[in-house]
Amino acid sequence: MADIATMAPAPGIPVQEGWPEQTRIVHTAIPGPRSLARHAHRQQVLSTGLGTVLPVFVERAGGGILVDVDGNHLIDFASGIAVTTVGSSAPAVVRRVRDQVAQVTHTCFLVTEYDGYVEVGEKLNALTPGTHAKKSALFSTGAEAVENAVKIARVSTRRPAIVTFGHAYHGRTLLTMTMTAKNAPYKDGFGPFAPEIYRAPLAYPYRWPTGPERCATEALASLEDLVLKQIGANNTAAIVIEPIQGEGGFIVPPAAYLKGVADLARAHGIVLIADEVQTGIARTGEMFACEHDGIVPDLIVTAKGLAGGLPLSGVTGRAELMDAVPPGGLGGTFAGNPVACAAALGVFETIESLDLLSRARHIEAVARPMLEEAAAGNGWIGEVRGRGAMIAVEFVIPGTKDPAPDAAAAVMANCHRQGVVTLQCGTYGNVIRLLPPLVMSDELLHDGLSVLIDAWKGL
Repeated sequence: MADIATMAPAPGIPVQEGWPEQTRIVHTAIPGPRSLARHAHRQQVLSTGLGTVLPVFVERAGGGILVDVDGNHLIDFASGIAVTTVGSSAPAVVRRVRDQVAQVTHTCFLVTEYDGYVEVGEKLNALTPGTHAKKSALFSTGAEAVENAVKIARVSTRRPAIVTFGHAYHGRTLLTMTMTAKNAPYKDGFGPFAPEIYRAPLAYPYRWPTGPERCATEALASLEDLVLKQIGANNTAAIVIEPIQGEGGFIVPPAAYLKGVADLARAHGIVLIADEVQTGIARTGEMFACEHDGIVPDLIVTAKGLAGGLPLSGVTGRAELMDAVPPGGLGGTFAGNPVACAAALGVFETIESLDLLSRARHIEAVARPMLEEAAAGNGWIGEVRGRGAMIAVEFVIPGTKDPAPDAAAAVMANCHRQGVVTLQCGTYGNVIRLLPPLVMSDELLHDGLSVLIDAWKGL
């Protein structure tokens, strides 16, 4: 079978060297026979604990397209979970990585130093919010960076307690798994968990019991009670929050709430840590999502989109906090690998040269109205929300706000069959999230959204 829609590059985003044809093409059932055969072999080789959203083997990618081993061209609304923000194998990333691989692949920055690490740190210091003196440290994964941010907060304050939020996701290591809210599949059976982690309800406007108008005020009151009465501010090292929650369902807290969280932290000498692993590096139309609400965190955690697909993460923050850790207290064998640092410099180059902050805002301006218009009057759609190229649709049982995870799963499966890669998320599994590469053309974006809308109309 074939389903071919001709696409053209979007204004201002030229077709990049090495991109596959920017067209959705469905040659076979998805997954196709070659992918199914390889997936069957994979099942014999790898742990069943490694889940797969779509058992398709990809051999090439670029722009907004993934090409599988059966020759299907899939529209990429996942970006490797917000990683290939500048597109897979972006030319500037490829060029810098090739040059770096030919020179040095690894020394360990803790043994001998190299310029790339310092240059990435300089960029993060310059781009993160605030005019205060900043310093950075680089790591390999988002969870690793979150853990190190907590270490920095504890050392600098000499306090033990960490406050997190309902619906939060921070990683799969012991500490970050503890900080994560959702039990299955992230925590179930993996305890006991790390101590001194506390959880406040997140301001989730759509699901706040007394309505969105009272959400910020009541959620802040709960947070203040937790910090001031139950833990004690003098015991609280850090409040860790995602400015827009990722795995939790792309929940956008009210601006007044985020400002209140920041004010509470500042008033009591608590370190405010913004987990921007999924929201950072241009994804929401600002370099960092906290900028939308004028929040200046003490520490910002980055990963995912930072290095265009190579493993790199960072913690950037107030110089006095970053310097509270004695020499040797931070780092890791692979932390800030020179090849990953080269890739990150290619990411920054691409964002600047293609003005991808504007492009993320443009994607929202195209996608939100299209989704909201199609959702109007459809009882299965509870809410369309998000910022920039981080947009979600929450599914509910018609006539209620009861989560409808089966409906979300059916819509996602339909999209996959039609050659559009989407992801489920949310505490209740009832949210479909869209994370297109910022270099995706308007035509390709419109085609993918049309497939998604047709899928939910078929519920």
